[in-house]
Amino acid sequence: MTYFPKNLKTYPNMDSPLPLHIKINRLQDGYPTHRHDFLEFSYVIEGRGREGINGSFHPMVPGVFTFILPFQIHEIITDPGQTLVLFNCTFSMNLLMEAGGHMELDRLLAQDEGLAAFIQLTGADHERFCSHLYELLAEYEGQDSWRAPMIKAKLAELLIHFDRKRRAGQGRADSVAAAAVKPNPTWQMIHYIQNHYQESLTLSDLSRKFSMSMSRISERIKEMTELTFTQFLNDLRIRHACSLLVSTMMNVTEIAYEVGYNSYKTFSRLFRERKGVVPTVYRKLKTQPVHERQA
Repeated sequence: MTYFPKNLKTYPNMDSPLPLHIKINRLQDGYPTHRHDFLEFSYVIEGRGREGINGSFHPMVPGVFTFILPFQIHEIITDPGQTLVLFNCTFSMNLLMEAGGHMELDRLLAQDEGLAAFIQLTGADHERFCSHLYELLAEYEGQDSWRAPMIKAKLAELLIHFDRKRRAGQGRADSVAAAAVKPNPTWQMIHYIQNHYQESLTLSDLSRKFSMSMSRISERIKEMTELTFTQFLNDLRIRHACSLLVSTMMNVTEIAYEVGYNSYKTFSRLFRERKGVVPTVYRKLKTQPVHERQA
């Protein structure tokens, strides 16, 4: 069986109405090999090092923007005597779907086209990206009106610029190879599930779609996610439900159907198993003022 390193499960704000976290990191010792089921991008502003994605390495120097897809094996190695200073942003697939729509999402997450996972920007392009990222960070740390829509819009704009640059072959220094992330057939299945979990999706559906036995599909999903197909499907649905409970006024039964369940009873039971409380209590706990939670 293929070895997979530590699987990170959480990031700040993942269960909030705005499941995104951005900050500036300073790495003297790099970051060990890991993977996770959420999306991530980084942008280097100082220092030098190397970054590996599924075994393919590229330099990390000022102006390098890297986009990490779910379950890709990822590591950062800082050059001796260097400190890598970089923006790091983690966010959910659902947030990207809200910001860019399904059509743009498919283009952005495409692996079968051999697209590079990174670009390197210089000169005016580098300055514009830095400025845009500082604006995104300021919105994230602030409390101005329209904060959430602005963050989603700036996120979408950044990722669209990234995708344009890599598709056009622009923005990279000549010394940086366009290291494409090798397509992974299991990722194609994961991507399909992430796009269709709100439907009545079964292993037999995946078997027909990908011309592979149900047992083999089960093995591949478990190997990559550490979850069975059913556990992975329910995890996606419950995460979406958490977001809807906190960010909308939809009633709980509507949310159950919206995220893919045909039975409120099943939804409530699975939600309680994962979150420790029923959906109505979860909503109350997450939406009440902070001072009431701490009382």
